[in-house]
Amino acid sequence: MQERVDNPGLIAGITAYVIWGIFPVYFKITESIAATEILTHRIIWSVPFGLLILVFRRQLGEVWTALKNGQTVGLLLIASIALAANWGVYIWAIQQEQIFQGSLGYYINPLMYVLVGVVFFKESLSRNQLFAVILAIIGVLILTFYGGQFPAISLFLATSFTIYGVMRKYVDIAAMPGLFIEVILLLLPALAYIYWLSSQGFFEFPTADGQMKVLLLLAGPITVLPLMAFAFAARRLSLTMLGFLQYIGPTLQFMCGLYYGEEFTSAHAWCFGFIWSAIILFTWDTFRQQRAVIKAEIT
Repeated sequence: MQERVDNPGLIAGITAYVIWGIFPVYFKITESIAATEILTHRIIWSVPFGLLILVFRRQLGEVWTALKNGQTVGLLLIASIALAANWGVYIWAIQQEQIFQGSLGYYINPLMYVLVGVVFFKESLSRNQLFAVILAIIGVLILTFYGGQFPAISLFLATSFTIYGVMRKYVDIAAMPGLFIEVILLLLPALAYIYWLSSQGFFEFPTADGQMKVLLLLAGPITVLPLMAFAFAARRLSLTMLGFLQYIGPTLQFMCGLYYGEEFTSAHAWCFGFIWSAIILFTWDTFRQQRAVIKAEIT
């Protein structure tokens, strides 16, 4: 018996990953604005937009409940720091013509989750999963030694988002209320930074043209909407299906790198070749295990 795919969930999942995948286009259009200022706009404009969504979905009660729990707030604070670091470095990487490194980071991310599970949570690896991790490591080493480019950006993005994911795993809160608390925790530092930029004459928003102002205001919706779509999909799709979909994002980012003419060397080709092989093997093994579990439950 084969699991039936939930079409609305599938559409929502694809939408989320497509938006994340074309983020480089947005950050290229707004690259005249400093990466740190764009980061603050993502944080600041996510607050009113997120609040509207919480009111519409009647989830404010979940926010108040979570804020009364010190452990929940502490974990979300760590998550928010990891998320802000991830956002900031990714924006900076796009502006520095390092889209390939950004793409590589999000390809590596699922394998980073596996390593964290093994090292910190004593989870076991199948032979295929272990081989997939080794292939990914070889890819990174090729880019480092043959290409002369240590993928620091890629590893930082993968590590910071893994930390974020682990923190959120242990917080019993829905996606939107959790994100809202995270941006609330980041709001004061963001406003303080904006104040400092203004005092130094570096705040570019007031002097930007109308089109750029609109683009910066859209930083809130483009941050919140894909997360909402993902949360909707996660409730309706299997983990295996989500595992397949998650590679839409870095694949589109990779294509953006090609479109913007970033240098793609033979070292990049070998590195991505090993990473893609690792992903195919890892995804196939995960799918095989899921099918085996489903078959065992049926019989």
